[in-house]
Amino acid sequence: MSATTLKTLQNVFMAQSCPRNRHLDTQYRRDRCAPDMCNLLPTQVGKCAWTSISSMQLHHLAKYKSCTWNRKTVYCNAVSATSTTPMEKVDFRKLQNGSDIRGVAVAGVEGEPVNLTNLGTEAIAAAFAMWLLDRKKPDASRRLRVSIGHDSRISAQALQDAVSRGIASAGLDVIQYGLASTPAMFNSTLTVNEEFFCPVDGSIMITASHLPYNRNGFKFFTNGGGLGKADIKDILERATSIYDKIYVEGFENREKTDSAVKKVDYMSVYTSDLVKAVRRAAQDIEKPLEGFHIVVDAGNGAGGFFAATVLEPLGAITTGSQFLEPDGMFPNHIPNPEDKAAMKAITQAVLDNKADLGIIFDTDVDRSAAVDSTGSEFNRNRLIALMSAIVLEEHPGTTIVTDSVTSDGLTTFIEKKLGGKHHRFKRGYKNVIDEAIRLNSVGEESHLAIETSGHGALKENHWLDDGAYTMVKLLNKLASARASGTGVGSEVLTHLVEGLDEPAVAVELRLKIDQNHVDLKGGSFRDYGEAVLQHLESKIDGDPKLQKAPVNYEGVRVSGFGGWFLLRLSLHDPVLPLNIEAANSEDAVKLGLAVLGAVKEFSALDTSGLDKFVQRL
Repeated sequence: MSATTLKTLQNVFMAQSCPRNRHLDTQYRRDRCAPDMCNLLPTQVGKCAWTSISSMQLHHLAKYKSCTWNRKTVYCNAVSATSTTPMEKVDFRKLQNGSDIRGVAVAGVEGEPVNLTNLGTEAIAAAFAMWLLDRKKPDASRRLRVSIGHDSRISAQALQDAVSRGIASAGLDVIQYGLASTPAMFNSTLTVNEEFFCPVDGSIMITASHLPYNRNGFKFFTNGGGLGKADIKDILERATSIYDKIYVEGFENREKTDSAVKKVDYMSVYTSDLVKAVRRAAQDIEKPLEGFHIVVDAGNGAGGFFAATVLEPLGAITTGSQFLEPDGMFPNHIPNPEDKAAMKAITQAVLDNKADLGIIFDTDVDRSAAVDSTGSEFNRNRLIALMSAIVLEEHPGTTIVTDSVTSDGLTTFIEKKLGGKHHRFKRGYKNVIDEAIRLNSVGEESHLAIETSGHGALKENHWLDDGAYTMVKLLNKLASARASGTGVGSEVLTHLVEGLDEPAVAVELRLKIDQNHVDLKGGSFRDYGEAVLQHLESKIDGDPKLQKAPVNYEGVRVSGFGGWFLLRLSLHDPVLPLNIEAANSEDAVKLGLAVLGAVKEFSALDTSGLDKFVQRL
């Protein structure tokens, strides 16, 4: 599909959306689509043959009977509206991003051609449906159900419709949530509430996290959690076969199919559970946050609900909250708790409004951070320290699993002050969560898995990385402290991280590998990166001033000069990220020079950033 055609479709879908209303409450409820406000899905579905269903599955699907649903149901019986649209080849393998799928969905950015098309999306959704049928193996008496939600991106509506067509083409029921959060989508596989068609058998979130407006992608869930890398690879291989079949056979062979599509306000269920969690922590007080002034910054992503549907029912004052309205162009700042401009924005909002607490989310609300009344940030190591303090009060001695770039000071804080155990693992939220689950399976108790990026998952919350639930744990502490008379305001939280040793210098540099450089000799950037790491490791072994970390799961981590550095290979990109932390600039430079001296002979490695760092300081 051409970029022009895709843009036209997006404009059509956006024009069909509910009109914008600048008032948050009205806009958010309208975007979520109430059960009685259903529209016909512009269906483009075809015979099950092109979805690569086996003969047994075809026989099984033929036994499905059309059910009589309540007023939330819309039945669609339509053929493709784009039957004359030419198809473009898609390399589905390039869409994999670890355990997610991501691509370019909007044309207009130079050098970034669209590779996540509507038709490609249909094939991916149909492939997920086939994957789900293979694993669930439902009997003929019921149809599997898949929920679909999206963040605020401008391509969301078009992709939601394409996903719906792909799921429906395989004979599965589609439940659209509209604007939603990633954690809510996983939750829909666990909720037991037939009024909202829950639990669903599978769930798809349309999001690309904090990436620019032209990107989009998918996250997939079952009641067992998020799908892993191998599952995504499997789905994309199936999608390739499905898409190739459409490409060869053409649109004229795609027949119309009846499909049931429902639209429900599942976010009301999800937010109600968050409210109940805070009330329980405060001895069932109806408004445990009454009088607290808490501002929210959603960055124009999907997190605007938190102010009106979580904080206000708990009694909090939310005036001064900002960027709550969904806007997929992200006009104010990147919705990313790791972004300096984003953190500056929420900090300023707290100070300007003399608020007790500030809360900020990423685009799809699976990450978060906070700011106390003085403007001190709870993110990265400080957020991990705060969550560790809260969890270790509840579960003394438990193991806290983090990613690889956490500080030595955090380890000392967790183990010496809090009495817990710090298990530093690999980068990647799925890696951290899976490691915590593994530790529990072998008898080592762990209740928290958290990354410096803001992904935090708790055992009590089904190991779901949920930015809203992370903030609920902070709210629980505020509410319970007030109820018990042990403290008031965000100083309760600030006190919990006292004693955390924080470095004066903390930087991350990215050393890029030139994949076209002659030194690679046709090999992969991964092999080249591994060679760099091995050489660095051998150099460190010969330097008495530097000590390798005795336990390390990723890259080369070294202590020395009162600080540490970690050089590792990126999970997905031809980049070697370098983290350096030290008590002062002089020691940070010494650590940087140790790395530079070891890697300078690798001419395909761009060390210009490291060169500037050691010269600037």
